[in-house]
Amino acid sequence: MDLTRATLRLYYGKLVFGPGKADLLQAIAEEGSISAAGRRMGMSYKRAWSLVEEMNDAFAEPLVLSARGGAHGGGAQLTSTGQAVLADYRALMARLLADGADEIAAIGARLRDGAAEEQERDIPDGK
Repeated sequence: MDLTRATLRLYYGKLVFGPGKADLLQAIAEEGSISAAGRRMGMSYKRAWSLVEEMNDAFAEPLVLSARGGAHGGGAQLTSTGQAVLADYRALMARLLADGADEIAAIGARLRDGAAEEQERDIPDGK
């Protein structure tokens, strides 16, 4: 059974961009709503909005545009910059996993029997 997972967090000063923020951008793109994206990820609207604000403030251009709710409903969508950041992050992750496959396997081969299964319980799902 392959239990190998890898995460990548990019640190740019105070901004940390990693799997959680990438997944939030993906969920916003698919749901068309910060609130729905947050629910899907098991976080409050306040937390999701806070992360969006953090990303929008850190980048030269906003990653997410939102419209206030009301009679016609609100919504949110990724900007072209948001789409590019998400695509670049996903491409980087795919390349790191592909290029590092031999090293990942070598490290895994050095684990004692059962160690990966024991640790699996403690690994968060990309958050």
